[in-house]
Amino acid sequence: MAARIPVDEHAAFVRSLLTGLGARPSERVALADALGRITASPVESPIALPPFRNSHMDGFAVRSGDVTDAPVSLPVVGEVAAAPGVPAPLEPGTAVRIMTGAPVPDGADAVVPVEDTEPDVVADRIRVLRPRAAGEYVREAGSDLAAGDDVLPAGVRLASRHLAAAAASGLTELLVRERVRVAVVSTGSELVSPGTTLGPGEIPDANGVALVAAVRAAGALVVHEGRVRDDVERLRAEFDAAHDAGAELVLTSGGVSKGAYEVVRELLEPLGGWVGSVAMQPGGPQATGAYRGMPVIGFPGNPVSAQLSFELFVAPTLRAIAALPPAASERLELAEPLTSVPGRRQYLRGRRDDDGRAVVVGGPGSHLVAALAASDLLIVVPEDVTTLDAGAVVDTVVL
Repeated sequence: MAARIPVDEHAAFVRSLLTGLGARPSERVALADALGRITASPVESPIALPPFRNSHMDGFAVRSGDVTDAPVSLPVVGEVAAAPGVPAPLEPGTAVRIMTGAPVPDGADAVVPVEDTEPDVVADRIRVLRPRAAGEYVREAGSDLAAGDDVLPAGVRLASRHLAAAAASGLTELLVRERVRVAVVSTGSELVSPGTTLGPGEIPDANGVALVAAVRAAGALVVHEGRVRDDVERLRAEFDAAHDAGAELVLTSGGVSKGAYEVVRELLEPLGGWVGSVAMQPGGPQATGAYRGMPVIGFPGNPVSAQLSFELFVAPTLRAIAALPPAASERLELAEPLTSVPGRRQYLRGRRDDDGRAVVVGGPGSHLVAALAASDLLIVVPEDVTTLDAGAVVDTVVL
């Protein structure tokens, strides 16, 4: 029997297969489609921010020299709203009511907030209760950013605050890195679409749904989804369709074990691919190869194994390319003792209890998808450990 490959060795080999995906070309996308994308180059603002001198407060635009001896009474000669247009210059010894964001008239060099005024006993006049220095509550043009300066650097993952800055600069599109284009193919004659009335021996295809969602969560783009029966020529046709859709990476589930009808094995091995076993549970059977220039990473068919394999072997690379943080890990105490299979790294489904300790959820079986859904972490048991007592500290991967 062929030796099982160590987990870390297989992870390193998969990373090497995916190295070429890191050099991303760029594309222009509308701001509405840019959330979560990565800027391909610095983004220059064509205008100053703010583009004109404006008021920081609701109040009265004045000449600071006219309020030096406050309290003083000034006539209110107009009003400036936050609206298009150029206000008339402010004459000495007068005030103009002004709204937040409205352009400050020429001649005015300060804004007195409403809170620092009161109506005068004389109509159309205002009493300014305290002095204001030149520049107070006035936002100068370009005080945030000068025209031609970079509003965003290259390599930033775009959040709402970045999109707001781009929109404020008058931009409608951004140059971003293309996302990795991925195809997801489920194999197995027993698989049907979720929601289908099940016939004898049929099961819903959970892997297709899970892997598509996982790829998107890792910042990549799914360009092809497929499901094939256990027929190697149908799988070849599905890979051809993935290639024609522009896929750079193909992920499969099922067809990598040692029995009959292992279609991924049948397709990849003649092309120089590897199909074997990794020293882990769940998720032992794995495959790697290439088809028409596309790396192919094959996962087991059991849904827990497929999801775990993606998170361990593929997600780290995709997340790094998408500038997403790596999966979190924690060291926690075990709430209960546990046993483990020697020679295999165990990834036990678990959750944090009310005392912050790790509790195993369900058994080790790779078909227990409901137990995975009820978990919020994976408990990692090293290959050389067969028993752990309650209170032992273990590594966990946060789901």
